[in-house]
Amino acid sequence: MKKLCRNCAIIATLMFGLIALAAHSHAQAARSDSQQKSRVLTFAERVAYQYTIEEVYWRHRIWPKENTNPKPSLDQVMSRAQVEKKVEDYMRDSQLLADQRQRQFTPAELQAEMDRIASHTKLPDVLRELFAALNNIHL
Repeated sequence: MKKLCRNCAIIATLMFGLIALAAHSHAQAARSDSQQKSRVLTFAERVAYQYTIEEVYWRHRIWPKENTNPKPSLDQVMSRAQVEKKVEDYMRDSQLLADQRQRQFTPAELQAEMDRIASHTKLPDVLRELFAALNNIHL
């Protein structure tokens, strides 16, 4: 088992924490009280959330002035296979980190870390846009 960069693994876990929380809040809004139970995201749902994250990042990526061509769409620069590979890598890294910790991150731990990130971000508008995009996704 390869040793992971601690920060990379934490970021991967937090990314899926963000996705899971967004999915959970979206799912709760759509269910009655008796149906609100935790569930595991499917791989397809994770890919859809990751693509949404990539779209936000791509919108904020600066296009070089030297390149006179228009900025291509995300679909032109990132294939579905690349998004799926990212999800697979995040899932693997998250599991390796959980194995190192000998337990999964709790929802409270993920929320506390997201609150910390939100309070220290240098790009609050982008972070708000990410949360809005994840909360507004329709699977």
